[in-house]
Amino acid sequence: MTNKFFNLLFLAVALVFSSCSDDDSPSGPITIIIDGAQVAPEVGGPNQQNQIYIDLSANTKTSVQRDSWDLGFYSGSQFRVVINGSIYMATAALSSTDIDAVSSSDQEVQDLQPQVAVGTFQAESAGYIDTPNGSITGTAISEISSTNTENPVYLLNLGYEVGTETPETGSIAVNGDPRGWLKIRILKEGSNYILQYADLDATTHQEVTISKTSNYNFTFFSFTTESVVNVEPASTDWDLNFTVFTNEIPGYGAYGYSDFVVNNTLANVGVYTIDTEVETGLSYDSFTLEDVVDANFVYNDQRGIGSSWRNGGGPGVEPSLKDNVFYIVNDTDGNLYKLKFLALTNESGERGHPEFVYALLQ
Repeated sequence: MTNKFFNLLFLAVALVFSSCSDDDSPSGPITIIIDGAQVAPEVGGPNQQNQIYIDLSANTKTSVQRDSWDLGFYSGSQFRVVINGSIYMATAALSSTDIDAVSSSDQEVQDLQPQVAVGTFQAESAGYIDTPNGSITGTAISEISSTNTENPVYLLNLGYEVGTETPETGSIAVNGDPRGWLKIRILKEGSNYILQYADLDATTHQEVTISKTSNYNFTFFSFTTESVVNVEPASTDWDLNFTVFTNEIPGYGAYGYSDFVVNNTLANVGVYTIDTEVETGLSYDSFTLEDVVDANFVYNDQRGIGSSWRNGGGPGVEPSLKDNVFYIVNDTDGNLYKLKFLALTNESGERGHPEFVYALLQ
């Protein structure tokens, strides 16, 4: 058995859709995996440096380095901006609307910095991250107003560089050095965003116009390259994303998770879990289309899989694969799949080597 993305041990069927006027609709043959598709997303071992986007029906994956972007500018009807939770970014609004007047010596900045961080076990930190469920209305940066005076300056914690150390077998090293702080302000001009940004103690700022990108969830920007960068595939061309993730622990604030899987809720990908210890009459092998319960699909939380496919994890605790759960996925094309995880580590016990199998329900 090889570790190629998809082993060639499956059957496939070509479904041909009739053409229509909607540019988002497929007009050619699409190969649908129907049995035995086995996947090993290459997240990068214990440093987990890659985000891997999976399109179940098209049999494709897309890999991006998770620190290759910082902000995502929403392409939908609202003007919303997300921060990169895979590197533990966080942000807080300041009282000022003058980006050039803000500095690290401001008392407001100094008071906020200890809280605007991930993993500090402060309940307040949950208010400075994007809502973990993925709702576009829950961004840490408020919706951008057409009235400039209503758009404040934000204190931006840039999170961490991707880790490069080799940890003990079974552990992870996802965080490198802190990336520091910036101040940003985002305005609206017609159908475009105007991003202002600068170092905390700078008295001038950079400014860039960022346009929405049709057929994509977001347009992404990197402060490292100071440019728009390619990250996600088109909005209907991915279903799952394997990534490091900023979640929330109620009462303890923002907390980082590795080995995390999110579903593309902005393109209506739904997921639900089958726990065979609870639903004793069901198993992955025997599950069929007739067993699907439509009401069980969750479409408003991107953590449909999350970290629920593994046990434990955390300081001093090595996680292990759960063998009692599998998942039902409704993808962006409306296809229904069953999906089960096969591995969390490689044969040497090294983290960051997930593997799963899935099949079309028919």
